[in-house]
Amino acid sequence: MKPVKILVDSFADEALTNAQMINAREIVSRLDSDRFSVTMFVQGLPAPQILARPNTRLIHLPHRLQTIPLLARFLFGGQDIVFYLKASPASRGYLKLHSRHRSHCAVVGTIESQTDWREESITPQSIRQFEETVLRCDYLFSNSAMVKRSLETNYGLPSEIIPTGVDTEFFTPNWARPANLRPRVLFVGALRVSKGPRVVLDAAQRYPQADFVLVGDGLLREELRDRARSQANVEMRGTLGRAEIREEYRRADIFMFPSRWEGSPRVLMEAAASGLPVIARQDYEPESVIDSATGFLANDDGEMMTRLGQLLADADLRRRLGQAGHSHIAQFSWDVITRQWEDVFTRLALAQKKRRDSRS
Repeated sequence: MKPVKILVDSFADEALTNAQMINAREIVSRLDSDRFSVTMFVQGLPAPQILARPNTRLIHLPHRLQTIPLLARFLFGGQDIVFYLKASPASRGYLKLHSRHRSHCAVVGTIESQTDWREESITPQSIRQFEETVLRCDYLFSNSAMVKRSLETNYGLPSEIIPTGVDTEFFTPNWARPANLRPRVLFVGALRVSKGPRVVLDAAQRYPQADFVLVGDGLLREELRDRARSQANVEMRGTLGRAEIREEYRRADIFMFPSRWEGSPRVLMEAAASGLPVIARQDYEPESVIDSATGFLANDDGEMMTRLGQLLADADLRRRLGQAGHSHIAQFSWDVITRQWEDVFTRLALAQKKRRDSRS
């Protein structure tokens, strides 16, 4: 069988930190190059793992006026599958033509957050564009059971589940490091209300015997920095590169993530891969955390504080949960997840071939 031709609607630039673009790069870099021919877009320096992959074509796009070249590639690229379709004017125009002319190309969309739109940074315009693009794909894939249920509840649309992955070769524990003199609690995420960074600072005030590190940036940055000035046990690290974040995981003892609205947060997986016990919220039922086995899933901020107190007081408990989390997260390795995507791409390509053959 000829290689399946996949057009990935994502940028291969190494410097881009958007979660979906990172996920696309992780998948593409691991796809069997004998079975899958991949085309991606690029604006700056490509990620080394994409540049080194055989059977990969990179299309350079300008920083502005991208709609026409994107649309041309969608329409005339000759691909079997369009993967990771983004919400954009080009994809909206393409899907109108795609449905009208019954294109032989299968269009795959990924849903990586709940669709009740409670997150405060999502605008009505963004929701409308998402509805007119990603939700109109031929095939939809959710990254968790909660996201799948949310999509069915809010839009009546079915989807299959393929989880988000984690690079378990990059994010690894540092079991041999000397113990911290004071327990170190880490938060990684956007500094906005729904992610719960204020709760982390509340925890720092409640537990002065521990040190708290916040990595990230966002709308609450100045407010949190003002508060942190009066809390000697809080360190605001701002935006860090991937290698620097890995070192923060490896230096920490506990990962605290009070976010209330998520899909399947990659940071929970990175923390678990790094050997940390995780405290997260039950609201979105993250499969990457098993309550009381690899960490704790709290129902509210008060329970989160209580669980944090337990972990701060018990180094053996931290170690047991962290080791269990590290073992559990192996099933979410990008190598495992990419094999699932390979099965999907092969299945869809065969289905499209049968449709073409039946029409000829």
